Amino acid sequence: MAKTLRVVVPPHPLIAHWLTVLRHAGTPAALYGTGMEELGRWLTYEAVRDWLPHRRETVMTPVATTEGQVIEAAVPLLAVPVLPGGLSLWQGARQVLPNAELCLSGVPDQIESQAGVVLFIDQISSGRILLDLLEQLAERGVTDGRRLRVVTAVAASPGLKSIGERMPDLTIHTACIDEGLEPDGRVNPGIGEPVQRLQIRTTGST
Repeated sequence: MAKTLRVVVPPHPLIAHWLTVLRHAGTPAALYGTGMEELGRWLTYEAVRDWLPHRRETVMTPVATTEGQVIEAAVPLLAVPVLPGGLSLWQGARQVLPNAELCLSGVPDQIESQAGVVLFIDQISSGRILLDLLEQLAERGVTDGRRLRVVTAVAASPGLKSIGERMPDLTIHTACIDEGLEPDGRVNPGIGEPVQRLQIRTTGST
């Protein structure tokens, strides 16, 4: 059976609300940052719903013994934000994945054979940045889409098409799929340029 890129847009009113906050041109930097964090939280919640490894465990309540489920902490989980904008998504996601190891310098040189990986990228435009990360992961043995999730605020159709053609075995969770790209590469209608709207000064900024 042919593999097909899976793009999930959760129909959640909180996700729609925070996406609208990010879209609004008048949203101040502090609230924009909050919006990114909230999308990171709720999209990650949806992304790991049926993905996190877990086990059954018997526990004693104050009145009886019962069976429950606990997350399998022995399985490594890596969080890889695309800096700087993806870090805001991770700030919200860390409340959902408190035991994840944060990889601040990009894809680590070595990844355990059973480790799960979550990529956080503020938005997908042409798809080039995400494809580069996926190729790095493939070089380190992460070729099974079941070990990988991508969380992004907005994804443009042209970028998704490029990713689907080259890396179809993948699941992406996003707040919205936008149809177009501007000539300068910006997503339309999009959420603006996150680095500028978050007032992040990077090397070479003036």
